[in-house]
Amino acid sequence: MTKKVQKGFTLIELMIVVAIIGILAAIAVPQYQTYVAKSQVTRVVGEAGSLKTAIEACLLDGRTTIGNAAGECDPQATYSTIQGGTGNAAPGVTAVTGAAVPLVTITGGDATITATFGNSAATTLATKKLTWRRTAASGSWACVTDADAKYAPSACPVGTP
Repeated sequence: MTKKVQKGFTLIELMIVVAIIGILAAIAVPQYQTYVAKSQVTRVVGEAGSLKTAIEACLLDGRTTIGNAAGECDPQATYSTIQGGTGNAAPGVTAVTGAAVPLVTITGGDATITATFGNSAATTLATKKLTWRRTAASGSWACVTDADAKYAPSACPVGTP
């Protein structure tokens, strides 16, 4: 008589492996989504913040109307696929479908750059805003966002945009 040697895995062993993979996936997917949303907030901080230099130049030249005509301020923004809403920071550029630019306002020496999340931004960020504000009194810029605190970088804390 020959003995039969068991080959392969038992059903219970396979079920244990599947359960472990399921638990790991249940933890990893939300963590990845948080990472994506946080990186998108950081990206918009940089995209909107890059307009500060052009706006400062406009203020120094006394140009306080946004536009691309003579004597107007053109912040020269580039379109972003994770921004939505109606922006005005790219007056000399043809609009891009599925992308937007920040809304820029200048009043006296005060300026505001408001970026609204939309289009292909994470769903947890949809319609949230990120705002850079310049006060004429100090000439300094400050950033705030109304996104959840877990997404906000230290350079742009949660506040009222």
